[in-house]
Amino acid sequence: MFDKLEALLMRLDEIISELSSPSVADDPKRLQQLMKEQSDLTPIAEAYKEYKKTKETIEDSLEMLKEESDEEMRQMLKDELSEAREREESLEQQLKILLLPKDKNDDRNVVMEIRAGVGGDEAALFAAEVYRMYVHFAESRRWKVELNEVEEIGIGGMKFCSFTVIGQGAYSVLKYESGAHRVQRVPDTESGGRIHTSAITVAVMPQADEIDDITIEDKDIRIDVMRASGSGGQCVNTTDSAVRLTHLPTGIVIYSQTEKSQIQNKAKAFALLRTKLYDLEIQKAHDAEAMMRKSQVGSGDRSEKIRTYNFPQGRVTDHRINLTLYKLDKIMNGDLQEIIDGCIAADQAAKLANMEAS
Repeated sequence: MFDKLEALLMRLDEIISELSSPSVADDPKRLQQLMKEQSDLTPIAEAYKEYKKTKETIEDSLEMLKEESDEEMRQMLKDELSEAREREESLEQQLKILLLPKDKNDDRNVVMEIRAGVGGDEAALFAAEVYRMYVHFAESRRWKVELNEVEEIGIGGMKFCSFTVIGQGAYSVLKYESGAHRVQRVPDTESGGRIHTSAITVAVMPQADEIDDITIEDKDIRIDVMRASGSGGQCVNTTDSAVRLTHLPTGIVIYSQTEKSQIQNKAKAFALLRTKLYDLEIQKAHDAEAMMRKSQVGSGDRSEKIRTYNFPQGRVTDHRINLTLYKLDKIMNGDLQEIIDGCIAADQAAKLANMEAS
């Protein structure tokens, strides 16, 4: 591990040197790559430098203890040594986590999709509540949410919605939300007071960016324009502003009507299509590593039941990490951090165990 850390320190020095070169300023793609690598390596370098300073403190304290005869001073040195050893252990664990293979998509924005599953109108109502839950969570982190597409039902529910969460590290946090979410409660329309079980699915995709190698051929795209439906801005229902893209090789269909102009909707639709195609590549890679992913939290399997929201008991249970919290109202208002922290910790523990076993 320490040989690798020394190599990372050397690499960071090389990056800093290259960033100061005038030629890099003329190559935006290279500049972006170097700045991203610098951002990834800096926390590791800082932790390692702190670890080395702590090791020096331990060695100095041990040397001084050998020579010191004053009991009061010896006790001070022993206390300092004890604190330094605890710090050393903590930093070593931190470094192991920092050295875990990083998901290259962690720093990206995310596109999320919520689909109502079994349960009819009740599932659609719950889908709308979960959408609001994510909006509140994003707002608590000062992230921005943009609604891409929504298919509503008349009583305030959503059969489907797609939205983008824009914020540093959004994917690293929200990727654990991918999967099936189950709700147990008495619907407003249930006169007998019986508890019904409904389900929705959540998909979390890292947003594709311009440097991704995603090629979209003109011949593979069919573009249809039409009048937007539902509520919207001025003239939304009187001009052909809505755009539907069909990617013929995959059958992916993207519909965009949330912007005021056809040009804006077309640009948004193509951006969403790039994300969908990028996600397909990720899913293929995940399938190739299926055995490894079984031991990890947040595998991205959208058929996996990950969480149950039980309204009569006021509890939420995350089945992947066996965590049950009796604060359903707060969670539905966006207080997801405790669950997400649990998923991150479990995922890191599983990866560390795999790394140490290999």
